[in-house]
Amino acid sequence: MTHSLHQARQALGHQLRDLRKDAQLTGRDLATLAGWHSSKVSKIEYGKQTPTEDDIRAWCQHTRSEPQIPDLIATVRNIESMYVEWRRMLGAGTRRRQKASQRLEAKTTLMRWYEPVLIPGILQTAEYAHEVMRRVIEFYDIPDDLDAGVAERMERQNILYRGDHQFHFILAQQALTTTVGNPNIMIGQLDRILAIMSLPRVVLGIIPNDAEYRVPTNQFIIFDNQLVHVETISAELTISQPREIDTYNKAFQSLSGQALTGPAAQNIITRAVDRFHNKRK
Repeated sequence: MTHSLHQARQALGHQLRDLRKDAQLTGRDLATLAGWHSSKVSKIEYGKQTPTEDDIRAWCQHTRSEPQIPDLIATVRNIESMYVEWRRMLGAGTRRRQKASQRLEAKTTLMRWYEPVLIPGILQTAEYAHEVMRRVIEFYDIPDDLDAGVAERMERQNILYRGDHQFHFILAQQALTTTVGNPNIMIGQLDRILAIMSLPRVVLGIIPNDAEYRVPTNQFIIFDNQLVHVETISAELTISQPREIDTYNKAFQSLSGQALTGPAAQNIITRAVDRFHNKRK
């Protein structure tokens, strides 16, 4: 469980505990009235269990706090959206997930994106995206809508050329050398990166392999200062707590300070292209 998810559960639990105490009920009293196991109230109040919407209704009914129901249910729904398993998100295939990303990106003025292993989705060529998404479909054993998913990912890239959006990408050098598909696909993808670097609304930096370790890292995307998405193997995390967003801002700033841009970055990418040309011979 992420730190932010646990904190959100704890905060909700504290609210519910206050309602119970205001009603002068013990945890056992409330459990008896609601027909629950005696430990359920304490698990909810200490953030170890997320209450269902029906739990919230029962809690408020027995503590005579029905006016709190709408706000508390909204809080529960927000907690549920913070952690979404990939199997659930991709249950209808990859296209739906790409559509959701497109809607979020369209509302974002400044997108800051750190990738340690792969090229960011909105910078991928169709061939590179095809190989990445094919592996995703195989790994999670989800419906195969590969062509539709790739087409939607390509559609997302229009945002690079429209509106007043700004982009700051930081890639670990490893992302340039992780072989996706074959050398020909990698050469095309790296050439695409070189072309994108010339766009006025894009800043792209490369962190060299020999850069000093400074901050804990994992893949993440910051949407303005409102939201952070973090992809793990099992789920996508949505972080909205200001204090945690500040932590990701701090990490991005540190990584940005280590990243090479301009001709220095182009040189690293060009060397990666040359290595894939040599592999093709």
